[in-house]
Amino acid sequence: MEEPEGLQPLSDSQLEILETATASYQASINAGAARYLLDRGIDRELAATARLGVVADPEPGHGHVRGFLSIPYLDPQGRPVSMRFRCMENHEHRDFHHGKYMSLAGEPSRLYGVESIVEADDEIHVTEGELDRLILRSLGLPTVGVPGIDAWMPHHRRMLAGFSRVWVWGDPDDAGAKFVSHLTRVIRSARGVKLRVGDVTDTYLQGGERAILELVGR
Repeated sequence: MEEPEGLQPLSDSQLEILETATASYQASINAGAARYLLDRGIDRELAATARLGVVADPEPGHGHVRGFLSIPYLDPQGRPVSMRFRCMENHEHRDFHHGKYMSLAGEPSRLYGVESIVEADDEIHVTEGELDRLILRSLGLPTVGVPGIDAWMPHHRRMLAGFSRVWVWGDPDDAGAKFVSHLTRVIRSARGVKLRVGDVTDTYLQGGERAILELVGR
C-alpha cells in the first residue's frame, strides 16, 4: 500500500528508529500491563500481534511517556510507521500534565490498522480509538481506528472509498456523536452503530462476541 496523498514516505532512518522503539517496548511488557490489557479484552496473543509494549526505557524524545502503553501503527507488512502512547494510570491526567493519549510531536494523522483495508471485502469498520479496533479485529471484523474526530483527515475518506458499507463505532458520548455524525456525512456508505452499554470494549466485556456481532446484523 502506497502512502496516502498528504503523507510523505518515511526514510530508512525513520523506519529504523521506529522499529527499534517498537521492539524495545514490546519486550518490556510486564505483568501490570498484561493485566491492564486483559481487563480490556486484549489477551497476550492479540497484544503480541499488535506489537503493544511499555515505555520502560524511553528512546530519545520519548521520556515524557515513560511507563505508558506504546501502540505502534503498523503498515500491511507489520512495520511500524508511527506510534501513540496511552497512560495506564487511573488518575486525572491533566493533574500530571499529560493527556490520556499522547502522540509523537509533529506526527501526521494516520489510520490505525491499515492492513484491514487490504483484507476487507465490501464492508469495513471504523472505531474511535486503537484498542477498540483491536477488539473488533479479533472478532474477524476488518477494522481501522481513528483517535477521535480531530484526527480524521480528508484523505482518510479516499482510503475508505469503494466499500459498500462503512460501519462507524463512536463512543456513546458527545465526542462520539460528533465522530459518527461527521463520518456518516462525508462517507456516503457509512452507517453509525448504536452502542448502548458503553464503547466497543465495554460492550464486548459485558456481552462477548455475540453482543458485538448482533449490532451489525451478524
